[in-house]
Amino acid sequence: MGDTDGFEEGASGTRGDPRVLVVMNVVLSTGFAAMVVWGLSLLGAAEFTFVNVATGAILLIALSYVVTLQ
Repeated sequence: MGDTDGFEEGASGTRGDPRVLVVMNVVLSTGFAAMVVWGLSLLGAAEFTFVNVATGAILLIALSYVVTLQ
């Protein structure tokens, strides 16, 4: 089990590249915002437009950034 211990020690000692986390946040927030706006457009509550998706994505990105700071 020497390999497992070495991997755990190496993985727990690194925080990773923050740029990867930012890109993942942008991609996942944009995808989720697109799904929400699409669902709202099916209900007739909002129109599925680039501006609506971008607004939703920006709000989700900001919200997840604030939540993870704590």
